[in-house]
Amino acid sequence: QVQLVESGGGLVQAGGSLRLSCAASGRTFSTYAVGWFRQPPGPEREFVAAINERGDDTYYKDSVKGRFSISRDNAKNMVYLQMNSLKPEDTADYYCAVIPSWRYYGGSYSEEGEYDYWGQGTQVTVSS
Repeated sequence: QVQLVESGGGLVQAGGSLRLSCAASGRTFSTYAVGWFRQPPGPEREFVAAINERGDDTYYKDSVKGRFSISRDNAKNMVYLQMNSLKPEDTADYYCAVIPSWRYYGGSYSEEGEYDYWGQGTQVTVSS
């Protein structure tokens, strides 16, 4: 079992930056790929970014490419989401989650239902 705790959210002006952190517990964390999802007010949760278990393969939602960067430090059981050039439409609750590597490599990294464990979320608000 893996437990996840997100942090780093807050209120920021458009054009600003935030770095979200996801702290994981569990000896098997380094065998999982990790994804970040977000849920704006109202709409469904949507995929943002994912990273493989080694940290050398990543995917991004088109609208965040070039602005967001996902990374991980397996020695510290941490995953990060660096968010730059933030826009009001980035406002959402952000969640990290883990997915078995075989599902990640099978192309399911953007599918919410393929993830096994989730954190409680951290809120990001971008003011215009």
